[in-house]
Amino acid sequence: MGISGKWFLETVFPDLAIMLQVREVLHSGQTAYQHVDVLESRVFGRSLVLDGKTQSTERDEHLYHEALVHPAMLMHSNPRTVFIGGGGEGGTLREVLAHRSVERVVMLDLDQEVVELCRRFLPHHHQGSFDDPRVELLFQDARQYLEESRESFDVLIMDLVDPLEGGTAYRLYTEEFYRIVKSRMGAGGIMVTQSGPAGLLSFDECFTTIYKTLASIFPSTVPSQVHVPAFATLWGIILASESKLPTLTDEQVDGLVAERINKELRFYDGESHRNMFAMPRYVRQGIQQESRINRDATPVFMI
Repeated sequence: MGISGKWFLETVFPDLAIMLQVREVLHSGQTAYQHVDVLESRVFGRSLVLDGKTQSTERDEHLYHEALVHPAMLMHSNPRTVFIGGGGEGGTLREVLAHRSVERVVMLDLDQEVVELCRRFLPHHHQGSFDDPRVELLFQDARQYLEESRESFDVLIMDLVDPLEGGTAYRLYTEEFYRIVKSRMGAGGIMVTQSGPAGLLSFDECFTTIYKTLASIFPSTVPSQVHVPAFATLWGIILASESKLPTLTDEQVDGLVAERINKELRFYDGESHRNMFAMPRYVRQGIQQESRINRDATPVFMI
């Protein structure tokens, strides 16, 4: 990865990269945990880039954040308490707070400096959500917090960076961590996690491993996907619960959106929901194949 002149070069695979013409570098620097770039381009507007990987852009962040948040929230009968791990831009928090039933949100991001940079440079993402009185915003390790907390949550949303070995979120994709999450679920609780690329060229990097790891812990585990142009591929999102996750019809989703969400959505509705959960055959075959499920603190990721 690099920014050279007016171009941002992002490596997608060792032998494949994409280039974005940059109008302005709004910020570039190192925090205690990672390198942060905030870029502006004609194609995507403002983009957040962490350690050389695009996290979200003004142009299409709603695709990712609506897909991550709303299916899990609507599958729960009455989500009042929500935990968010990561999500420093505030987009996930924004979508959670759009649900009329929500009374309390605990959001943890390890890197306070990233959140402050997003407050400053990405107002389109957070739209003031950090200042909502229902929110408790903390800057600490999500794993430690959940281990030590006695609070239970209706929905737990993991909006984390990818599980790169040695990265800030690597230990938040393990079987051990998912057992901790399970212990913090209320009755009928649902967990959802971003799960890396789910496209043909990359679905077996981490998506299938995350699915199988979750499926070894939760009796109900359901994969989904959404196309995010800035990510240059389909992106995986996986839901998990001890209770059977409901299969919602187009009409049920549209009715729940109208009843429970206090704003107009740009992407998610009944038809989009159906498409998200219609996984390509190659992914369905991949998650059904036998593979080693790690049962200690280190997941098996091919990244």
